[in-house]
Amino acid sequence: QVQLVESGGGLVQDGGSLRLSCAASGITFSSYVMSWYRQAPGKERELVAGITSTGGSTNYADSVKGRFTISRDNAKNTVYLQMNSLKPEDTAVYYCNALRSGWYRFDYWGQGTQVTVSS
Repeated sequence: QVQLVESGGGLVQDGGSLRLSCAASGITFSSYVMSWYRQAPGKERELVAGITSTGGSTNYADSVKGRFTISRDNAKNTVYLQMNSLKPEDTAVYYCNALRSGWYRFDYWGQGTQVTVSS
């Protein structure tokens, strides 16, 4: 059974920092592209950051470039999102995603963790 379990969310003040973690099980973690998405109330889910299976390449939404850093530890089957200089507009539920494409597509989601940034 595949499980992606996010942790690290919470309430933080404007300008603060949080580190999200997503622990994966039931998949060959090192074969998956890992991403963080977020969804704010009344808005569509959006991609925040992604990292390739080896960690050699990352990409970020323009809104978080320079403030957020995605990383992974394949030995621990865990992906991280370090969030600095948080703003109220970063308030959302943050979701971890694992994606493997090829002959078959495998796409898994975590349950989400709430991040609230107060002004």
